[in-house]
Amino acid sequence: MISSNLPATSLTRFAWLSIVTALATMLLKGIAWKLTGSVGLLSDAIESLVNLAGALMALWMLTLAEQPADEAHAFGHGKAEYFSSAFEGLLILLAALSIAYAAIGRLVNPEPLEAVGIGLLVSVVASVLNAATATILLRVGKNRNSITLEADAHHLLTDVWTSVGVIGGVACVWLTGWLWLDPAVALVVAANIVWTGYRLLRRSASGLLDTSLPEETLIQLRELLSGYRKHHIEYHALQTREAGGRAFIKLHLLVPDKWTIVAGHEWAERVEADIRAIVPHAHVLTHLEPLSLADHDDGFVI
Repeated sequence: MISSNLPATSLTRFAWLSIVTALATMLLKGIAWKLTGSVGLLSDAIESLVNLAGALMALWMLTLAEQPADEAHAFGHGKAEYFSSAFEGLLILLAALSIAYAAIGRLVNPEPLEAVGIGLLVSVVASVLNAATATILLRVGKNRNSITLEADAHHLLTDVWTSVGVIGGVACVWLTGWLWLDPAVALVVAANIVWTGYRLLRRSASGLLDTSLPEETLIQLRELLSGYRKHHIEYHALQTREAGGRAFIKLHLLVPDKWTIVAGHEWAERVEADIRAIVPHAHVLTHLEPLSLADHDDGFVI
């Protein structure tokens, strides 16, 4: 038996929110860089450009992932989301290299900053926009199990903390006159961005390799299924995997030999409903077997 519970509303509107925010913050940070000449603020503006590219990719992949299953893609297009997060991870790494290049050049040839006050104010406004958007994307991404929205949210949050560091560094340069602080902060920003990009790439690779559900979820599933033993129902061959916003759960249910097909079907429906209560985005496949076959298996849980 097969059952699934798919998201009812589109996630692409949140990708559009990310695109609009990226455009606005890129403009604001570009203005801040032009006003001050700070390489730290330039690094912040470059990351906003990466945000825009990532948001456009997210929109494309979310649109593809939400397409229904067809003959060529019987299990849907959910894995498209992993391409988006991997692409964003690569963009982040490229941004880090660009920032590091600019920062090293400024360390070698320091330059004074200008119009720091207004430049910092503009950058603060951009950071507030990013923080608000990231909060929305992270909440929706977790609730809807969308790695694309979560990746975009984490990238924006990284951008927010990046901006905090850059703003602090530029303010210190303004107060102390230590010009080396500006490119030094930019290098720290680049290192932080590399770490974020690495984590996104690692998670994307795990998804493409059909990694199973988290251990805490598997423990919940095993506890649920073990509870059916009081109804003379055992299980084995439990297998799980994730693909974008969907989970796939497969198992064999062992029922009393004398049960009718109708009785077995009704209990299988109940088991599947209880599984989806734990994993709402799950596509569940159950296979009925007579309990007498249990002796031919190494164990009930695989």
